[in-house]
Amino acid sequence: MPATQLAQPPATAPRSRSAAPRRLMTAAAATLIVAAATPVTLARAAPSASVSPTTVAPGGRVALNVAGCGTKVARVTSTAFNEVRLTPGNLEATNLFGSATVFSDASPGAHRVTFECGGPGGQSVTVSLQVTPGAARGGTGGSIGSMSTTQIAVGGTLAAAALVGGVWVLRRRAAA
Repeated sequence: MPATQLAQPPATAPRSRSAAPRRLMTAAAATLIVAAATPVTLARAAPSASVSPTTVAPGGRVALNVAGCGTKVARVTSTAFNEVRLTPGNLEATNLFGSATVFSDASPGAHRVTFECGGPGGQSVTVSLQVTPGAARGGTGGSIGSMSTTQIAVGGTLAAAALVGGVWVLRRRAAA
């Protein structure tokens, strides 16, 4: 029987299909390692700020408040008042607050109030403050408006009646 030779494989064998999935898995693993090693920067929401009251007369005071800074200090600037530094009420507070007095010669109209977290260059938010014409009320804090003559007369009569009633009660006690 003649000897038959078995076919020899060619010198370069074709690559198998299993190499492509291995390359993809290697690339995915490398991407995962790089992503895990990269520091994550958390995006911070923009701070929110308020001025209260939003409408004020020259010489009046306003309360300033900003939340969401992520810092323990903020700077507030405006053409209506001097620069103000805001601070928290305690170490755990996230709201920063302060107050400002509007210039007595502030021009009527809208004034921009800019809150800067951490000072110049930090996150900022701008709100509006409306300055009305006229001066801030003094003395009684603006709680009493103008009174008519009738209101003054009725108030005086009630005060006099209370005085007379008090004297009458004291005299009656003394006589008894």
